[in-house]
Amino acid sequence: MTTTLSSKGQIVLPKAARRRLGLQPGTKFACRVRDGEIVLVPETRPATKVKLKRHALTGLPVLTPPKGSGTLTSARVRELLTDFP
Repeated sequence: MTTTLSSKGQIVLPKAARRRLGLQPGTKFACRVRDGEIVLVPETRPATKVKLKRHALTGLPVLTPPKGSGTLTSARVRELLTDFP
């Protein structure tokens, strides 16, 4: 993934990186320079943890998404898998 520095000193984080980290508009970052590299660290982590529960009918373990995350569709799974080589 690459990006370009604008004349105002701004960069756009690639969509795949934002999606992988669950970054939302307004996320604040700590900016550090380390060994000649710029390191951006999100100051707050989004609540993206899933919970492991037992299915009521089968008793098998299932993952439940966080509230407000929407329905996970086949199309969304395909989209997420494009982030991985």
